[in-house]
Amino acid sequence: MEILIKAAQLLLSLSILVIVHEFGHFITAKMFGTRVEKFYLFFDPWFSLFKFKKGETEYGIGWLPLGGYVKISGMMDESMDKEQLAKPAEPWEFRSKKTWQRLIIMLGGVTLNVILAFIIYIGMLWAWGEEYLPNSQAKYGIAVDSVGMQMGLKGGDKILSLDGNAVEDFLKIPSQIILNQVKTISVERDNKKVDLPVPSGLIGKIIKQKNSAFLMPRMPFYVGEFSKNSASKIAGMHKDDRIISLDTIKTPYFDQFRANIKTFAGKSVKIGVLRGSDTVYCNTKVTTEGTIGVANYAPIKYFTFSKHDYSFFQAIPAGFGRTIKGIDNYLKQLKLLFSKETKAYESVGGFISIGNIFPSAWDWQSFWSLTAFLSIMLAILNVLPIPALDGGHVMFLLYEMITGRKPSEKFMEYAQIVGMVLLLALLVFANGNDIFRLFKH
Repeated sequence: MEILIKAAQLLLSLSILVIVHEFGHFITAKMFGTRVEKFYLFFDPWFSLFKFKKGETEYGIGWLPLGGYVKISGMMDESMDKEQLAKPAEPWEFRSKKTWQRLIIMLGGVTLNVILAFIIYIGMLWAWGEEYLPNSQAKYGIAVDSVGMQMGLKGGDKILSLDGNAVEDFLKIPSQIILNQVKTISVERDNKKVDLPVPSGLIGKIIKQKNSAFLMPRMPFYVGEFSKNSASKIAGMHKDDRIISLDTIKTPYFDQFRANIKTFAGKSVKIGVLRGSDTVYCNTKVTTEGTIGVANYAPIKYFTFSKHDYSFFQAIPAGFGRTIKGIDNYLKQLKLLFSKETKAYESVGGFISIGNIFPSAWDWQSFWSLTAFLSIMLAILNVLPIPALDGGHVMFLLYEMITGRKPSEKFMEYAQIVGMVLLLALLVFANGNDIFRLFKH
């Protein structure tokens, strides 16, 4: 069921993005009197699932969910319609329009994708506001795994700044370290400021392992819930007990408990808990997986989250700011892809990876947040100067505007073929990575 929910969210999100993107091309083409022969959601090689014709345009849904397209008359596109281009140009064709008009038509799709992200962010901020964990509220310091330790961080450290810049939202610290390729993390340790240089190559390791949890807010471990047939409940543990030790090992915080519990897998262990002002010991059987049938409380019990509420008019500039920030963050992600140090290209994924970023339970706030992110991603990827993408056409149009010469139809045909081969190779590479990871795990 979880897979179906994720797949449904991905399909709906991509459908919205494709329709909006192609409508950007459609409406700007119509604005300049250019004929649009087809408007399709998904591709329709050999047959379509649904279609109808209104005016000069055929609207339909294809069976291959890899995107969508509008077929604009007199334009070399993925349809490779050379017969039409062999005829004299008609006034309603794309190739007959002025260069600046063709440029606007080609940028119409990415422009609407950015506008869509802007509108989504306005709606989200207006409806839900913006909740965050102030860095000052991480009162127990940080919890780190082995990767965080390689950075020189220790459990209980308090983050002061990243490359000298103070951080407002604690939960954004991991992404800022990665995206900004932070060189120095300043922490408070034993009431002293310590500057920790980030070792070379470590950010690439974080990306490869998809490890966004290398740095988390440290929490105590209060018994929140028991699992069915919980060994801890049988041993006499109570809800709201605070776990403070495993045998002789002190574990006043959850990360310390998690780091040590697996050493007792398959054995019994004397667990110390605080119950009010008393210390109580429970002899508990640990499963072979290293669990004791207890769940910790959610972070909201331990921390005071802050929230910005926005009126509709306040949400407009805030939504614009978030859109610009989203564009900046994705450009940084692209930069990481081409970095030899991070080798982020090894972590590139296809539809499975995109689907997995959606939650396993339907949540509209998460859905719209991810749709806005994907809309920005689609806009940026489409303006890359690769033939067959909008950016490839823009590149040739800018060449034409600068030189006053239009590339030949034969050149555009070959460029389109090269671009389509490149895109197919990238598609195979990204989805191949997904499949490889599935078998690997």
